[in-house]
Amino acid sequence: MSENLEYAEPFPESNRLTLQADCESCFGLCCVALPYAASADFATDKDAGQPCQNLQSDFRCGVHNSLRQRGFRGCTVYDCFGAGQKVSRVTFGGHDWQQVPASAKQMFEVFKVMRHLHELLWYLIEALTLRPARPIHDALSLALEETERLTYLDQGSIMELDAAAHRADVNALLLRTSELVRAEALRSQKGASGRRKTFGRGADLIGAKLRGADLKGANLRGACLIAADLRAADLIGADFRDADLRGADLTESIFLTQAQINSAKGDADTKLPPSLTYPSHWSAV
Repeated sequence: MSENLEYAEPFPESNRLTLQADCESCFGLCCVALPYAASADFATDKDAGQPCQNLQSDFRCGVHNSLRQRGFRGCTVYDCFGAGQKVSRVTFGGHDWQQVPASAKQMFEVFKVMRHLHELLWYLIEALTLRPARPIHDALSLALEETERLTYLDQGSIMELDAAAHRADVNALLLRTSELVRAEALRSQKGASGRRKTFGRGADLIGAKLRGADLKGANLRGACLIAADLRAADLIGADFRDADLRGADLTESIFLTQAQINSAKGDADTKLPPSLTYPSHWSAV
């Protein structure tokens, strides 16, 4: 890891463990609350609030070990950032939507809001580990505390929460974090112009030097990123579906999520940040 992007210590990186999905402690909320349409990612259609055809009475997936083979690739790349177990065990106190049918609609709506809040927690925790963002660490810490507080509101209060406004406030801090990190990375490159690098859908980026690139919101679906240097790239919202990351270096990319990695193609030579894991399906690439 370069000196410029060295993580600030000490910081409870273990906090991110609470933002990992624990399906054993969830009432299958993503399998019911969210809709999907027949596509390359899903074999069938499903409306919001309708249980997936593969969801069992114990809230486990009946085809979990063969989702990709059965046409449910979208399920394998989804990440709730731990919102499922928070809503199931904390917000609703362990009372599932089957036991209390009247609460089902509210539970599903709360889950959608909680998922957004937990995603913000993931980004804020990462932002606080980045040394270039130290000038705004106080603001980031306050945003983290407030976001976490919101996740413990009661059901009605979460439903009334203006999540979009809160997300906009946090996004402003994340954008500033991105600017600070990328500016530091660009300064470390001799002769770097500091211009923002942008790339379009399906771009051929084999061996591309993307260090310091701002790929926030970029659609990289189908992009060839073999051996690309993605260090210090801001990857919030980048669509990695089918992106070929074989040999790519993402060790110092910022705001990268497990869901993005799960949706891409990679191999043992792909370098990931320590907080992310190698998807099991990469072994077949």
